Amino acid sequence: MIIREIQSLLKARILEGEAQLDHTVSEAFASDMMSDVLAYASPHSALLTGLCNPQVIRTAEMMDMPCIIFVQGKSPGLEALALAGERDICILQTSLDMFCACGILYTHGLPGGGAHE
Repeated sequence: MIIREIQSLLKARILEGEAQLDHTVSEAFASDMMSDVLAYASPHSALLTGLCNPQVIRTAEMMDMPCIIFVQGKSPGLEALALAGERDICILQTSLDMFCACGILYTHGLPGGGAHE
């Protein structure tokens, strides 16, 4: 699914990285715990989170995630947005809660990531 489609489905605002809207993500991963993102997420996933600090950007960069979606209308600070811009990471903001945002993406064909047996 391309990031532009995610932005449309979630009625999200683009806070940074408009040039990345045509990049593809393979799945979605939702967490506020960056240790879980590092342990279980797959590269090229979209990250949904309510955590708004620069560590989220650094984690997404390490995991090769092209898009971070901040839920519940939360917005990262200017430092995090600048870091995302430097790292070519698209930042979206939706007023939806994490559960609803994940559900919308899932019902439109974006699988969840981090499944373990």
